[in-house]
Amino acid sequence: MTTQTLTGPKIKTALPGPNAKRVLDGDSKYVSPSYTRSYPLVAKHGRGIVVTDVDGNEFFDFSAGIAVTSTGHCHPHVVAAIQKQAAELIHMSGTDFYYESLVTLAERLSKIAPMAGPHRIYYGNSGAEAIECALKLARYHTKRQNIIAFFGAFHGRTMGALSLTASKPQQRRRFAPLVPGVTHIRYPDVYRGCEGGPQDAEAFALGCARFIEDKLFKTTLAPEEVAAIFVEPIQGEGGYVVAPTVFMQELRRICDKHGILLVADEVQSGIGRTGKWWAIEHTGVQPDIVCMAKGVASGMPLGITMSKAEIMDWVPGSHASTFGGNPVCIAAALATLDVIEREDLLKNAHEIGNHMMKRMADWPSKHKLVGDVRGRGLMIGVEIVKDKKTKEYGAAERDRIVEQAFERGVLFLGCGPSTIRIAPALIVSKEEADVAMDALEESISIVAKSS
Repeated sequence: MTTQTLTGPKIKTALPGPNAKRVLDGDSKYVSPSYTRSYPLVAKHGRGIVVTDVDGNEFFDFSAGIAVTSTGHCHPHVVAAIQKQAAELIHMSGTDFYYESLVTLAERLSKIAPMAGPHRIYYGNSGAEAIECALKLARYHTKRQNIIAFFGAFHGRTMGALSLTASKPQQRRRFAPLVPGVTHIRYPDVYRGCEGGPQDAEAFALGCARFIEDKLFKTTLAPEEVAAIFVEPIQGEGGYVVAPTVFMQELRRICDKHGILLVADEVQSGIGRTGKWWAIEHTGVQPDIVCMAKGVASGMPLGITMSKAEIMDWVPGSHASTFGGNPVCIAAALATLDVIEREDLLKNAHEIGNHMMKRMADWPSKHKLVGDVRGRGLMIGVEIVKDKKTKEYGAAERDRIVEQAFERGVLFLGCGPSTIRIAPALIVSKEEADVAMDALEESISIVAKSS
């Protein structure tokens, strides 16, 4: 397994350091203020899970560039594939021409697809583009206009994807009118939706799904006019909330009954992050369309929409992308799949994820600010609350914990109203995970005392 073994992060300067401050000054002058930055990290280079900033400080990266660098930073096999391809062919638009790697990657992905084949593949540049493709394809294939999505969902920021997104008001503020025909309903956040044990949780999850037939289809939405249901098997930006199996099974039943397509957004949860190729595999449910991006090319921009072959029935000119399926990005994706298979990273994600979950299992009873720990594989969320009884969100406390961890040399990011996301590269070792958990637990304790 390719990873860099260190005793821990190495912080040599005050943060931010002098070189970082110069970059931050330039950033504030020239770069869009719409970007969200949690702390002043100015990255220079990365190897494995280690990121070094412009002042020589070394951090353990437990965000993986928002779950993107699946094989770690600059994995040598991925780097070699990129360098080789860049010397042969950098661009030849797959919209107008052919090249072999388009087919090669499609064949590889078809073999690990979460639904029965045959399949067809569309190549874009990002997760948002993968969602845009799925949205258009669903409407085209079904000849229906309406879409069902979920509160807490994040599907992207382009206008179609943004219309499905419902995780934070700021993401939609002042961008209306959005694409019409989208209805949002409740996602089964079991931690916040029920007070009882497993049976109550199952009933709550079923209720969220059955709301579609029990209410929507009887009041405002004709089922024969619904093209698709878009769902994240684990909500990402929404707070790393895991959809219960019964919920996913009920969605599949509803879709089958009414001729609706089930679209799985696996942009953040796919490509091995949960210990399986796809998070939806944990539920046994097969989607009609799956969207992927982030970890599929270990950092190169690539978004992919994969559907059952009979669904991708549009004709030339219906949808396309100049840069989608770029040869260099595809080379990185093929190398990424090679590394995951050769180094058995699905197994590693499962085992290290279980190790961290076991270690954090008592945190809700041990730490007054921790309300819930949840996740699958290396997609783990620690929800921070102000009060255990009311479950009041602890957004400010969460942000301070993330900042404290940064000061200790470990990079985490927030998600949802008050959740800390833990999403290291799939190559992470048990020792590295323990270092990160130590830093996180210490940071939680410090913020708890100040609160």
